Amino acid sequence: MTNPLKGFQVQREDIRFIGEGLERPECILAERNGTLWAADGRGGVMRIDPDGSQELILQKGLDNSAPASFEDRYVNTVGSLPNGLAFTKGGDFLIANFGTDRLELMKRNGESTILIDNIDGRPIGKANFVTRDSKGRLWLTVTTRTIPWTDHVKINSRDGYIALIDEKGARIVAENFCGTNELRFDAREEWLYVAETTSRNITRMRVQPDGSLSDREIYGPSNVGGFCDGIAFDAYGNLWTTLIMADRLVAITPEGELLTLLDDGRPEKTAELDKAWEEGRVTPDLMAAATGTLCPWMASLTFGGPDLKTVYLGSLRGNRIPYFTSPVAGLPLIDW
Repeated sequence: MTNPLKGFQVQREDIRFIGEGLERPECILAERNGTLWAADGRGGVMRIDPDGSQELILQKGLDNSAPASFEDRYVNTVGSLPNGLAFTKGGDFLIANFGTDRLELMKRNGESTILIDNIDGRPIGKANFVTRDSKGRLWLTVTTRTIPWTDHVKINSRDGYIALIDEKGARIVAENFCGTNELRFDAREEWLYVAETTSRNITRMRVQPDGSLSDREIYGPSNVGGFCDGIAFDAYGNLWTTLIMADRLVAITPEGELLTLLDDGRPEKTAELDKAWEEGRVTPDLMAAATGTLCPWMASLTFGGPDLKTVYLGSLRGNRIPYFTSPVAGLPLIDW
């Protein structure tokens, strides 16, 4: 079978949008009926119905108050800043909160509780992403424990890790990552794949029955050409990833080839950022300058729709969600 992504390019005229007035829609969950749930920087989740109507559900019951300034809110990450989302078995929300440094549970009415705020007595750090496997176990990524976290990008610290939460509690099962971001499993849950954003590569590990991880290796190119953020498999076996700030969508084929599917970046500014990364002098200003227009700071991708061929793109600086049709369906995720 020929890889359906070979020769495929997303055309700008084929991109549509849903949602309006969104704030930092970093991660998106899609139900089969077309309902979307997007993380919202105001401290909650935005529900978007297929007809475009939407409702902001804010977290209740937690002290997630936050300052109003952009720098404190989004650079210093003060207050609730929902990042990665996953459904619980009952359809509520698991939230990896990048602002409060916690894993939280939010019911559909907004009532929220803290699931984990420390491991072995130490603060978690920058909780980035959470997912649930077929055994009901939770997997949490932490980008960094560096304070302030923005220094991590300057020095490429390898203090990110993956934690497993099961009936035994929470424990670190892999560490020494450079900017741990989204993680996904292959179709059989034999391998776990994780984006190392700041080292610009995808790493995979074999999953043992007890949740331990082994046989760690880089998957695909040692440098995917940008800061890989969100990742997702399609049914063919291609691993898609967003390159945040370069605002590029690429895919790694099963043979390890890198395909560019969409490029909305600013080449000159992206080149400046790439050089700064190589020289260890990345700054927020350089990152902010390398921003496209369709999906500013493209951060995640989600396959949705009844046939799982609708691709929704999340972002850190956008206020709506771009989407398009893929030639191949996404790999089904653990749903509720």
